[in-house]
Amino acid sequence: MLGSRPIGRLLWHTCSQTTLSVGVYGVYALTNAWFVARGVGADAMAAVNLAAPVLLVLGAVSTTVGAGGASLVSRRLGAGDPAGAARATGNAFAVFWAAAVLITVAGLIGIEPLLTALGTDPATRDLTRDYTIVLLCGALVSTGFSSLVRAEGRLRFSTLLWVVPVLVQITLDPILIFGFGWGVRGAALGTVGGQAVSAAMSIWFFFLQRDRPYRITRADLRPHGPTVRALVGVGAPSFLAGFGATLLAVLVNNTLSGSGGAAALAAYAVCARIQTFVLMPQLGISQGLQPVVGYNAGSGRHDRVQRAEALALRATVLYGTATATVVAMLAEPLVALFLPDGEVADTARYALRIIAVGFIAAGVTPLISAYSQALGRPALSYAVAIGTLIAVKAPLVVGLARTGTTGVWVALALGEIVSALTALILLRRLRRNSPAPC
Repeated sequence: MLGSRPIGRLLWHTCSQTTLSVGVYGVYALTNAWFVARGVGADAMAAVNLAAPVLLVLGAVSTTVGAGGASLVSRRLGAGDPAGAARATGNAFAVFWAAAVLITVAGLIGIEPLLTALGTDPATRDLTRDYTIVLLCGALVSTGFSSLVRAEGRLRFSTLLWVVPVLVQITLDPILIFGFGWGVRGAALGTVGGQAVSAAMSIWFFFLQRDRPYRITRADLRPHGPTVRALVGVGAPSFLAGFGATLLAVLVNNTLSGSGGAAALAAYAVCARIQTFVLMPQLGISQGLQPVVGYNAGSGRHDRVQRAEALALRATVLYGTATATVVAMLAEPLVALFLPDGEVADTARYALRIIAVGFIAAGVTPLISAYSQALGRPALSYAVAIGTLIAVKAPLVVGLARTGTTGVWVALALGEIVSALTALILLRRLRRNSPAPC
């Protein structure tokens, strides 16, 4: 299918599957926020958002080895090398598990300095501590590596790796928050419970299922120098992008804590959850593009690669434009889902209308990064991940924050637009170069 189906229909198939997968997680992001806001309060919403960088760091690690592994797996399968695909997947698991243990130990030992760095204030510190400790303890099961499943074209199971855990999380949240009265601890336990289900499904798929191109053995888990270097080399831009998002979130939270206090933090928490939900299809387009590009690059069909990239880029911009318009028009009822009328709700509505402008371009940068990673040519992803954070987004937040909280909202929207334009310029340079070696 990846090598023979017409690109338009193939891309529609892969992107619809991945969009469904990540879209379900977007639903969970909204329901989790609703349960916390209604069951615990606005300060708890702010605390959950303050702890979000911990999830972002874990996500950055899993995406690093997942994106690197997926690129290797799809290209190895395209070249007829299932043993190489098995070794890449096994090494991806080993590297992630080692990193997760390190993050858990370091985070628990340094929990108080971590809370200070996250930007907590007296109103949110205890709640953030409760939420963060549970997340750290569940770090080992924080991914199911759906990208590695997609790399071999198993899109249905990849979708299940998102859908089933999210259904578990949506079920656990009200039970633990309202039924047991565990507050933010219950919200965190619901998240970890769903992640554990995803991890268990993934282990069954890769280690036990037989009807597949390859199966991981104990030998595949042993670190193999060239494979680990390839995993990290291709996937490192994903880590930099994820880590950059973490640093940006910390910077924004610290800035808002100083200029707007708990009200601004709670307002931003609502905006961030709405943004996560509505932009999930853009993430789905990026993820759906990767196996198509990787497999066809591996088999030398570069005309199909270029066609897929052009169609995906067009789709993400069109979707972003439509989403920005709808969210700006419906800001008031969207915020009302989470917050009663008052200062926090007014701030959230105002912020959401400004931030929504950036939705138009928000999918461009991750799409271009995913495209270059799938080709096995991560240089563009490095430039996008490092350059947009250091040269665009962080300076805009720091500079415009001097005008108050409005400056922060403007910086978030403007940062997406300038980053996308930068990524497009770099993409033109990549197109001029010769096709990537397989």
